Amino acid sequence: MKTFTYTITDPVGIHARPAGLLAKAAKTSGSKVTISANGKSADASKLIMLMGLGIKCGTEVTVSVEGGDEAKAAADMEQFFKDNL
Repeated sequence: MKTFTYTITDPVGIHARPAGLLAKAAKTSGSKVTISANGKSADASKLIMLMGLGIKCGTEVTVSVEGGDEAKAAADMEQFFKDNL
């Protein structure tokens, strides 16, 4: 399992549009991606679960990637976060 932490810099946090992009990116990965924040966690490929985390600007999230291509998937997810969140 690969993990990394990231502090959300998007001024409105993970709202509908970025959550949709994140879920889409997580679905293309061959690995399971889990986001943890505020004492809760969610499958990153599930839009409603992501939005239910209530992640706002400045929140530190932990991203866990587990599966066959976890090294590449973790690197891709980390780049996604830097580019979009």
